[in-house]
Amino acid sequence: MIKEMICISCPMGCHLSCDITDMNDIKVTGNTCPRGVLYAKDELTQPKRIVTGSMRVVGGNKAMLSVKTSNAIDKHLIFDSLRLLNEIKVNAPIHIGDVMIENVLGTGVNFVATKEIL
Repeated sequence: MIKEMICISCPMGCHLSCDITDMNDIKVTGNTCPRGVLYAKDELTQPKRIVTGSMRVVGGNKAMLSVKTSNAIDKHLIFDSLRLLNEIKVNAPIHIGDVMIENVLGTGVNFVATKEIL
């Protein structure tokens, strides 16, 4: 069976064809760099995404802080991680790159600040 997808690992947006006849030996064509093969195999076996969201801020010059995960997490954890953001308020000041939540849902990945709040 052939699965078609577009690689999102880099700006090239390669159109990939993946032969998934044998899930232990997925064959990928159409990629212009090695990242396409890794992306396709991960997407077919254990899809992951970087998660972006926002958190409430107490005592800052802005009421909301934008955050993102430091690495991709399993796709099935996205909504649970966003619910976690809604439950927590953070105190100002906050600097870009500050860890806001460590080890999100036991993944070893952190939510980090993407803007400065004084």
